[in-house]
Amino acid sequence: MMLANKTLLITGVSSGIGADVARLARFHGARVIGIDRNQPSMTLDDFIQVDLGNPTAIDAALAALPEKIDALCNIAGVPGTADVELVGRVNYLGLRHLTEALIPRFNKNASIVNVASVLGIEWPQRLEKHKALADTSYFEEGVAWLKKNPVPQETCYQYFKEALIVWSTQQAFTWFRDHGVRMNCVAPGPVFTPILGDFVSMLGEERVQKDAERMLRPAYSDEVAEVIAFLCSDASRWVCGVNIPVDGGLASTYL
Repeated sequence: MMLANKTLLITGVSSGIGADVARLARFHGARVIGIDRNQPSMTLDDFIQVDLGNPTAIDAALAALPEKIDALCNIAGVPGTADVELVGRVNYLGLRHLTEALIPRFNKNASIVNVASVLGIEWPQRLEKHKALADTSYFEEGVAWLKKNPVPQETCYQYFKEALIVWSTQQAFTWFRDHGVRMNCVAPGPVFTPILGDFVSMLGEERVQKDAERMLRPAYSDEVAEVIAFLCSDASRWVCGVNIPVDGGLASTYL
């Protein structure tokens, strides 16, 4: 794993997948700056506490972030049991706002890794809507678009993960060509994290039982972390614009 001496920013660093990416990256010699609304329970090189659903808070946090960055891991997120506006703000609009603000700071051959979801697999069914949201140019314009195009509460988590995959795929080549920055997604299935119970509530017992028959078990967060770390490393220097399922084969059973 070629991460030695790289500077990584990791959102959602205080638990679950984000915490395991931080541990793994530091083990391999990276400098890790964590971003989260909750305090971490591990040693980091630096930590910035911020609400990623608030663009003003994100802008204020930028002053504390390093001027040169080798990777950004966008892992923070809220489950679909949260209010639909909050899900959109944190899981999509805030992620996009932070990422776009950091583009000038990325070193050549830097990497952005966005955590999507296996639930985002149905993005082609709503492609035009996702492209329209991606065309909004700033946070509040995105909020206004969503008010005109409301997302149902029961499918909001899936909707914004679909939207994230579409935005990431659309934007990836332009940033690679113009800035030398790669952007990719990973799409976990169910993962043993503190919010796994929220996903069970969100999907409903019937869907959970159907998916349980299609997989061996939920992933452990370190199994997803290994793939994210690979995408941050020089070993993936020619991987750009892809969405990698990390789900124990769950997505393949939908064919």
